[in-house]
Amino acid sequence: MSQPIKQAVSRWCYNKIPAPEFYAACKAMGILGVDLVKPEDWGPLREAGLICTCTPSHSLTEGLNNPANHELCLKQIRDSIEANAAAGFPNVICFPGNRNGISDEEGAANCVTALKQVAGLAEQKGVMIVMELLNSKVNHKDYQADHTAWAVDLCKQVCSPNVKVLYDIYHMQIMEGDLIRTIRENIEFIGHFHTGGNPGRNEIDATQEINYPAVMKAIAETGYTGWVGHEFVPTRDPLTSLREAYALCDI
Repeated sequence: MSQPIKQAVSRWCYNKIPAPEFYAACKAMGILGVDLVKPEDWGPLREAGLICTCTPSHSLTEGLNNPANHELCLKQIRDSIEANAAAGFPNVICFPGNRNGISDEEGAANCVTALKQVAGLAEQKGVMIVMELLNSKVNHKDYQADHTAWAVDLCKQVCSPNVKVLYDIYHMQIMEGDLIRTIRENIEFIGHFHTGGNPGRNEIDATQEINYPAVMKAIAETGYTGWVGHEFVPTRDPLTSLREAYALCDI
């Protein structure tokens, strides 16, 4: 059964707009969640009647694939889980980090070891931990979670309903393509989505190659009830671009 797409937006793409002004505009257009806002900055967000749909935690490049990073990363993940639970917010982001010579097999095993240490807390608090997929071809050289199968297999090994994948549509178009089939086959393990136009990570309109209405329709048809966060960098008037993206994905 199709579900309406719940749309959010990543704050960093609109940092030039003051928070109160940006949040008011988001709410007016129907966007009720904002990604990647630190807990200490939640005040204006909550005053606007919005939620943080994906809370930051640890470093993108120095992540869970290296045991030397586990103590710091896990503390930051736990802190974000506790903050989310207190606020009633849904997701905390995590990353494997860059390979830095660590094989995919070893990196996955180290991520599993780390995530098993926080999965129980996430389950207890009703918070989802989502590992983001990024491309290592254009934007994030050497990043380890650069293919869906690698991250999904990791989630299967952790074996927790509260540890899933953040499927970034832009990044996976670059690395894999075959978006709709991949989403359908792996939706059980996807806890959050990001958008972005390819090439360029700009507007998700007819200037780029991804058919976002078709992708959104496919997501809706899976029964997915989570959030889709817009994470593109506008090249035109930013709020106009965001309104158009919202309308395009309002399936």
